Amino acid sequence: MGREKSALLVVDVQNDFCPGGALPVSEGDKIVPKVNRVMELFRRRGLPVVVSRDWHPRQTKHFKAFGGAWPPHCVQGTKGARFHPDLRLPEEAVVVSKGMDPEEDSYSAFQAVTDTGRDLESVLREYDVAHLFVAGLATDYCVRASSFDGIKRGFRVTVLKDAVRGVEMKIGDSAAALREIRVAGGVLQETKDLPRLLSAGT
Repeated sequence: MGREKSALLVVDVQNDFCPGGALPVSEGDKIVPKVNRVMELFRRRGLPVVVSRDWHPRQTKHFKAFGGAWPPHCVQGTKGARFHPDLRLPEEAVVVSKGMDPEEDSYSAFQAVTDTGRDLESVLREYDVAHLFVAGLATDYCVRASSFDGIKRGFRVTVLKDAVRGVEMKIGDSAAALREIRVAGGVLQETKDLPRLLSAGT
């Protein structure tokens, strides 16, 4: 049996989710150096890097003004929707966008599509990916939902627990999300373990 192929999913490292943004995750920007190192590791090994982003219309049921839970954030074309300026995306990274349907919340990157309309699962299958490593924001919402959806679709999912941060609407939400991911069949690892894990093909 051949070695299974791994890919990296970087979830929503956007200005509005970092300090100073419309919906800031505490220390959300602190993961950027680690995410950069991980992306570079995948790039050097010729492994796919997929980067998701919230890309909301101005009017969406996701926002409080239209019946949702959140203040306006990551509105298409705004500074807040841009990736964090220190995030160094590999040239070949695939960007997928979610939250464009005004009737959907779309927390999961598996609800995201490329600019040509391919969904995340199709992209991963095309690359023959079996093992998905996940980093980004926020642990208790989009990282959690993306990890669950990956597990449901039959991917091995490993969350890089030192390269995620949570919203923490309630203290402990992030820790609870990581526990739930593990119970669902996901694995939690540190970024420092990645070279060994990738070399082992696990």
